[in-house]
Amino acid sequence: MEEGSKVKYDEESIRSLDWKEHIRLRPGMYIGKLGDGSSPDDGIYVLLKEVLDNSIDEYAMGHGKSIEITLDEGKAIVRDYGRGIPLGKVVDVVSKINTGAKYDSKAFQKSVGLNGVGTKAVNALSSYFKVQAFREGESAWAEFSLGELTDQGNKQISDEKNGTLIEFIPDNNIFKKYHYIPQYVENMIWNYCYLNAGLTIVFNKRKYISQNGLLDLLRRKTDEDSLRYPIIHLKGDDIELAMSHGNQYGEEYYSFVNGQNTTQGGTHLSAFKESIVKTIRDHFGKDYASEDIRASIIGAISVRIQEPVFESQTKTKLGSQNISPEDHSTTIRSFVNEFIKEKLDNFLHMNPSTRDSIKKRIEQSERERKELAGVKKLANERAKKANLHNKKLRDCRFHLTDDKNEDKLNTMIFITEGDSASGSITKARSPETQAVFSLRGKPLNCFGLNKKVVYENEEFNLLQHALDIENGIEGLRYNQIIIATDADVDGSHIRLLLLTFFLQFFPDVVREGHLFILQTPLFRVRNKKETFYCYSDTEKQEAIHKLGGKPEITRFKGLGEISPSEFEGFIGKDIRLDPVILEKESSIGKVLGYYMGKNTPERQKFIIENLKIEKDIIEKLDLIKPEEANDDLDLAA
Repeated sequence: MEEGSKVKYDEESIRSLDWKEHIRLRPGMYIGKLGDGSSPDDGIYVLLKEVLDNSIDEYAMGHGKSIEITLDEGKAIVRDYGRGIPLGKVVDVVSKINTGAKYDSKAFQKSVGLNGVGTKAVNALSSYFKVQAFREGESAWAEFSLGELTDQGNKQISDEKNGTLIEFIPDNNIFKKYHYIPQYVENMIWNYCYLNAGLTIVFNKRKYISQNGLLDLLRRKTDEDSLRYPIIHLKGDDIELAMSHGNQYGEEYYSFVNGQNTTQGGTHLSAFKESIVKTIRDHFGKDYASEDIRASIIGAISVRIQEPVFESQTKTKLGSQNISPEDHSTTIRSFVNEFIKEKLDNFLHMNPSTRDSIKKRIEQSERERKELAGVKKLANERAKKANLHNKKLRDCRFHLTDDKNEDKLNTMIFITEGDSASGSITKARSPETQAVFSLRGKPLNCFGLNKKVVYENEEFNLLQHALDIENGIEGLRYNQIIIATDADVDGSHIRLLLLTFFLQFFPDVVREGHLFILQTPLFRVRNKKETFYCYSDTEKQEAIHKLGGKPEITRFKGLGEISPSEFEGFIGKDIRLDPVILEKESSIGKVLGYYMGKNTPERQKFIIENLKIEKDIIEKLDLIKPEEANDDLDLAA
């Protein structure tokens, strides 16, 4: 090694970052992935959640009955009516690590988290942050920018009710071109309400309240007419569950710890699944296969434990083994198992009609599984022979190496059609976290078909193997599944067929916020000095106005027409994604039956009157920004 290439390593090489610098340098350690708000686990929602968690903890301890949330052009405002931060500590609790009341376990026995980092992270990652406390007729406040104190007001007389007010604007240097999607915030709010019966949350002047806890959650998440039996709702000390069986493919679970939505599950959810299987086997005296018992189940569980340990700062997966750090004799597994063993078994004895419905559902699942067994075996063999990872899938290095430095939250796969389009994306992608799956021709319209078709159809079989979702989304290899099709009639049709595939057979991919549509520019407007890529006619007109004169205008119709060098800007840090969101009012069966089933007089009339079916189905599925969907798709053609 040459002398000049040696790296100096001495006392001057060692430095300590202050808390603000560390959070801003490594934000992913504190809030997961950053994102622009198009995904429910993007950082701007984690910031809001961190603030709300403190307000929820106050309510859970009996202080304040309502919380007000306002989102206004990027600014978030949260006002609770708890005890209010002690006025002399208003600055410290949002700007000093290891400062907070949650270290006093008597005051916060079963709060969401005990690390005292939450609001500090929000402060450090906000261009503007204000905290104001109201206590006993007095108030104090402080303002910050990027974690630095900019102004403050000491104790002064106030006629406001006790509580805390937090305002913040996420730093757009970290959260590029971010936007809040109201449905994601609304879903977060509903979860808080379900877990805190009687709490009123007002979001942008609309009230949210639940009186029946997890029973209300399952009612909102399902079409009750499609359930095999009325929802079972059981409550005990520090535990609550709700469950039923439907007709959908896959399993669907919602899990919570101390009011925190653990989207990645953890020890409590594992215990829930295990206990359901064991209790039902014991109750019927039959050794049913676990997959038959859990097939088509929809369930929710909430537990409260002391000082929970999560596997990351974002608190999405519970790692605790015991219900209390002092009590090593009671594991979460045994706690959940004993509750379900007693309560569910008693419920089934007292409700014979529900008992019979569960038995019939299990036996139906058993028959279906056995019918599929041979087909699945052949399909798996075909997938291996097809050399999936060379011909259909250009995987990302996250999966091809043992080096897992990249966070799985940032992984994505583009599903596209044709060699030219997949070739352009493959050359332009970031190989670390972006994969490409190439379709051959239009997928089959699978509406009304059973799951056997997923194994018999080569494209569907290889796709489910590439995603690793054959047995549910727990093994999903990519956080974001992105449908990338041409901006023409054929591309829009392929998009609808893929939506049908996921909604029909893997609806939890959509429910859990993993399915997206890639926005690609419709126009390139340029002159000799400047180039604009425009995603709508409005943006095109704005670009023409900015450039003046007679700029060159190119209309993109196929992804293959866009060069790899141009593509880098469309699938890089400025990627635009439209998430597919299922609302309570969207019954999958009814929506797909209307749009993808055999022609009906009602649909023919609709097509004739509108000639824009894709725009309407996207609105029904609540795909964000439907105004930018193609208006010229006519499936009657």
